[in-house]
Amino acid sequence: MKELGIPFRVVETEHSNEEYPVDLSGGAIAQYLAEHKSGSYRHPLEARQILLTADTIVWHREKELGKPASRREALDMITALSGDTHQVFTGVCLRSASQRRSFYSTTDVTFSTLLVEEITHYVDQYRPYDKAGAYGIQEWIGHIAVEKIVGSYFNVMGLPVQKVYCELKKLIAAK
Repeated sequence: MKELGIPFRVVETEHSNEEYPVDLSGGAIAQYLAEHKSGSYRHPLEARQILLTADTIVWHREKELGKPASRREALDMITALSGDTHQVFTGVCLRSASQRRSFYSTTDVTFSTLLVEEITHYVDQYRPYDKAGAYGIQEWIGHIAVEKIVGSYFNVMGLPVQKVYCELKKLIAAK
């Protein structure tokens, strides 16, 4: 938001639950989680305030790869992504005092085939336990593994900035 020249402040929500209905998949999961975060912010919004909440998931072979709970899980996730294409979905919810807009953005990411030593090095050095799919595209693994992306690079980092900007303009114009 800073790079867009939009003043902002970070606020905490009471959201901690990452569960979603079992009938959801892909982008619908990310959008649901972003909306859930928005709903957990209980303070009233002032006339010119807009609350932005977002959630990013990695989707591979019809399954969500969340944040790894252990080293083994992180190794397994990156091994599964190696030599394959997956999707990154970021759901966004923009809410003002009078309206709400929700959407998700999709980016296809193709990883080259990685050596076991490369996967182990990344997990041990970068400890990606707080990242969906056990990786951060802006880190070492992104430099050596990402062969191709189709869609927004910033979406893979966690916020589809261009799409957020366009949706903010629409939200403000609709007031």
